[in-house]
Amino acid sequence: MIKVGIIGGAGYTGGEAIRLLLNHPEVELKFVHSNSNAGNPLWAVHRDLAGDTDMRFTGELGDDADVLMLCVGHGDARKFLMETSLPERVKIIDLSQDFRLSATSSIGGRKFVYGLAELNRDMIRKRSNVANPGCFATAIQLALLPLATAGELKSDIHINATTGSTGAGQKLAPTSHFSWRANNLSVYKAFDHQHLNETGETLRSLMPSLSVGIDFIPCRGDFTRGIFASLYLNSDLSQDVVKELYRSYYADAPFTHICDENIDLKQVVNTNKCLLHIKKHNGKVLILSAIDNLLKGASGQAIENLNLMFDLDPRAGLRLKASYF
Repeated sequence: MIKVGIIGGAGYTGGEAIRLLLNHPEVELKFVHSNSNAGNPLWAVHRDLAGDTDMRFTGELGDDADVLMLCVGHGDARKFLMETSLPERVKIIDLSQDFRLSATSSIGGRKFVYGLAELNRDMIRKRSNVANPGCFATAIQLALLPLATAGELKSDIHINATTGSTGAGQKLAPTSHFSWRANNLSVYKAFDHQHLNETGETLRSLMPSLSVGIDFIPCRGDFTRGIFASLYLNSDLSQDVVKELYRSYYADAPFTHICDENIDLKQVVNTNKCLLHIKKHNGKVLILSAIDNLLKGASGQAIENLNLMFDLDPRAGLRLKASYF
């Protein structure tokens, strides 16, 4: 059994990681660390876990984990690794943004690989330190990887993507209160969202000549979880050729699927899937991309990476099914 410890288990991504790991057939969850909740049962914070486990949060680090999953805030993962002496054998999967970019991907003797499985599957299998992608970045990159690989990003890329309230984390803020969020829609960080950095780096690594603009309008939705992104760009390729590029690229991807029919968010919520729909409108290609921000956009993708790092079936612990009701 793979022994896993979670650092920062009280937030949304930590809670999702706990739920998945408790039911993973090849994993033993050894401890869940939280300074603010040490001694409290897991179900006191993640109330749906009542009856599922008697584990309690701990303020101490266990010394027998094979892998640590860092579900802490941005900046705190780097701080944790700077302040904590870990055996070299311990693998790290970081869900923050601290190690996603090549310029910041190293600390001490650890070098992180970017953990987008559809891009770096073989590298992830060989590495001990993985930087999990951001949620928006995952939805956007999966929508663009086949075109970038084929060198077919030749015009400005226009993106509108809406995320659920869990994308803002568990900490209260004026825009996360129910009375503000319900029946509401708003734009934030237009053209300047931090996930553009990792997205741009990935696309340029596949297409070094890339010189087009990436115009991204992120929106806050009045639902709790999921990301629905619509992207469009000019293209001379026919719809059949574009679809074949996508089907070929994702032929061996267990979680990313091309749908001929229009897609909606409920198809992916509570799953580790990304669904893509491609449609040609005159000279433009429209790509729709839908993921669960807490699963394929965070903890589910982290489990997928764990499976690759330990040479397991990528679907292990992730055979989840959406529900429309």
